Amino acid sequence: MATSSTGTAVNTVTNWFGNIVSHPAVIVDANSVDDIVPVLKDPATYPSPVRAVGSNHSTAPSGVADGGTLIRMKMNQILSIGAGGLTVQADATHLQMAQALEAQNLQFYVNTEIGSLSAGSAACAGTKDASFPGEYGQVGSYITGVKMVLPSGDLMEVTEAANPDLMQQVRSSYGLFGIIYEVTYQVRPLTPMHVHHTTYSLEDFLSALPDLKALGYSIMYYLFPFQDKITVEFRKYNPGATGEPNHAAWALRNHIWGTSGPKFGHDVEQNVSIPSIRYGIIDAFNAAWRLQLETIVSSDYTIPGDQIISYPPVSNDSRYTFSLFAFPEDEFPAAITDFFAFCKTYYQQKGYRSNLLYVGYRIAQDQKSLLSYSWDGNVMTIDPVSTANPGWDDFLVAYNQFCMDRNGRGLLNQTPGLTADMVQKFCGDRLETLKAARAQFDPNNRLLNDYFRQLLA
Repeated sequence: MATSSTGTAVNTVTNWFGNIVSHPAVIVDANSVDDIVPVLKDPATYPSPVRAVGSNHSTAPSGVADGGTLIRMKMNQILSIGAGGLTVQADATHLQMAQALEAQNLQFYVNTEIGSLSAGSAACAGTKDASFPGEYGQVGSYITGVKMVLPSGDLMEVTEAANPDLMQQVRSSYGLFGIIYEVTYQVRPLTPMHVHHTTYSLEDFLSALPDLKALGYSIMYYLFPFQDKITVEFRKYNPGATGEPNHAAWALRNHIWGTSGPKFGHDVEQNVSIPSIRYGIIDAFNAAWRLQLETIVSSDYTIPGDQIISYPPVSNDSRYTFSLFAFPEDEFPAAITDFFAFCKTYYQQKGYRSNLLYVGYRIAQDQKSLLSYSWDGNVMTIDPVSTANPGWDDFLVAYNQFCMDRNGRGLLNQTPGLTADMVQKFCGDRLETLKAARAQFDPNNRLLNDYFRQLLA
């Protein structure tokens, strides 16, 4: 049964990190589809915009419902699981699902880092992960069907088998076509995975990159602009692995990346006021982090789902936030070289640098989603990460412009500060197709919040 609170923009809800605030007039907890239908059918009681959220991890205001109705999804059951696919309710999380798959000797194709990612969000919003050879790096590309409540309150099912073009649009719909309440994934047999890390200077990395791509690994990387270093994470399926799987490797990586690293950056920022000392300490921590990646996060036999990080439902001092832009693969060497110089110059001129690090992913060409950032070909990303230390927001403004000047492509839910002009530039005519489809599904703008109204202007 749904629970709700009503008023006039008196409720306060934040995203997981806490830096995006929403003031809905009404909040509804949806425990079944029967709790969602009445909301959409009754605009007098449940005002527009109607937005739905799961863990609310987005770093852009895609789920904000100021003055409207916020649906908090509480439907998290696994409905069916087998070699033919995985079907779940929309608030099932990726960590929960991965564990259930592993129990059946199955796995996701994309074991994305954020374990709190809900199925409903993955089905209609952008994600990122380094692609394995011959595979995609976006979670939604392996989602083959959804059920949703339309703005009219009617129910609709969309499948890739019956409606491939519409499914392509749904994967980029960001909840603007309807409220998704059930999701089906394509899954694969559980397969051992090799992982190792190698650190390069920027110059050596760019020289080696053509050969590294030819080796057939997935490539994720940690960027250290102030040390001119890149630590590359190489993953490859290793079906011939024997013995027992190594669970400790990913457990260490997840603890440092998801808990102790951000906590350390936060505490140093709070307690060390002299920038040269503060960032000297952080650089020393990052050097130790690189060493641990190379020496401990290395194994011929790991379980792919172990990569997924368990984040607390309510964030604490270990929280972090991020942004991302993707660059065409052949333009990435120039972009990353310029970015290292950009970070140093920005620090010299503005006195700001991230108190964590930067990461990136190599992601295969993918047209499964209409607004895919790798629509035209393989891409490599540059993703700043921070505890939102003072100066972060201004840095993102400069970073966005830097990326747009170099043919970067963002994500509507994970790149803060996008404008309509930016989205039009990197999506082109595909944005017009999505806008037309959205208007057909929702002619009365029941689901359109101010953020998407501005981006789709």
